[in-house]
Amino acid sequence: MLNDMSNEVLLSVSDLVKNFGDSVVLDSISLEVKRGEVCAILGPSGCGKSTFLRCINGLESINGGTITFGGEVISAANKAKINWSKIRQKIGMVFQSYELFPHLSVLDNILLAPLKVQKHKKKEASTQALKLLERVGLLHKRDSYPKELSGGQKQRVAIVRALCMNPEMMLFDEVTASLDPEMVKEVLEVIKELAMQGMTMILVTHEMKFAQNVADKIVFFDSGKIAEIATPQEFFSSPKNQRAKRFLSIFDF
Repeated sequence: MLNDMSNEVLLSVSDLVKNFGDSVVLDSISLEVKRGEVCAILGPSGCGKSTFLRCINGLESINGGTITFGGEVISAANKAKINWSKIRQKIGMVFQSYELFPHLSVLDNILLAPLKVQKHKKKEASTQALKLLERVGLLHKRDSYPKELSGGQKQRVAIVRALCMNPEMMLFDEVTASLDPEMVKEVLEVIKELAMQGMTMILVTHEMKFAQNVADKIVFFDSGKIAEIATPQEFFSSPKNQRAKRFLSIFDF
């Protein structure tokens, strides 16, 4: 979680616009995330939350505005081509779908990018991977294949795979959405531990109580715009935006 002594802005998004054809999906989004901060993005389905994360990680081009990471402009409507492979080593992302290679073991799935992209030595990368697997309770699954894992286990492997790139920031896009209820807790516990250790994170989630307990800042999206930014205490006790009030009314707190 955010250290009170840290004021360094790691990610700055200014007037971000994203269109799909004639449809405006993101409309003048501006947001700052400090190093060590946990930012939870909430809002109804189809309001642009996942698209926002994909723009940050270069999976979607933008039509206006700028995205700055670590003081460097990494995306702008008129910016020349940049090395997204390099940027994604700094900004890890975990999706709803696990995207594990079915023909590779758990360990080989994790090692693929550190060895091929970052050119790390296998011994060094393996040592880190095994430590992370142990940390998420999956060391005993190192030689298993994805088909032998539960959904929660696959998602924890996907998180370890992203962490093995040693990112400065992690993006989580509704990572529990496709899990059975009993598997949700084990994944959220891993994310909570990362937060406690100071990892900068942006979470798109429908797990309201989790967001309330883990986030430093709540950002509420509505119809492609940021409708409200508040602390968890402020947002969940007395949201100012009427759409946010209606959204929260369907959840049991």
